[in-house]
Amino acid sequence: MKLDRGTVVLVELDPTVGHEQRGVRPCIVVSDPAVNTDQRFPLIAVVPVTGTAGEGALYPRLSPGKSGLTRTSCALIDHLRSIDKRRICRVFGRIGADEMAALDQGLELFLGLLGDDRR
Repeated sequence: MKLDRGTVVLVELDPTVGHEQRGVRPCIVVSDPAVNTDQRFPLIAVVPVTGTAGEGALYPRLSPGKSGLTRTSCALIDHLRSIDKRRICRVFGRIGADEMAALDQGLELFLGLLGDDRR
């Protein structure tokens, strides 16, 4: 299964603990495609998606359409997690380049990858 960055997949997230996103929900693949296809690495990184609007850089908006999403949604960057590839139930589509750029900016902020001069 080829999973590029920005691919929207349906994932079984349970079991969870506390405030983690739970259930079967769409997620966006954010790990490198070379890692995703390498059989030595059984995990991939995903960001869950919700239909509830969020505010700020950690909750970029996602449009329905080619992504496979059926309504306007938000990525939950603060819920970034690694999952076993076997949790993937289905592959939908891909988010657009502008949406991926917004997701990357949020990931840089959340993971502290911005240099001091860019904060």
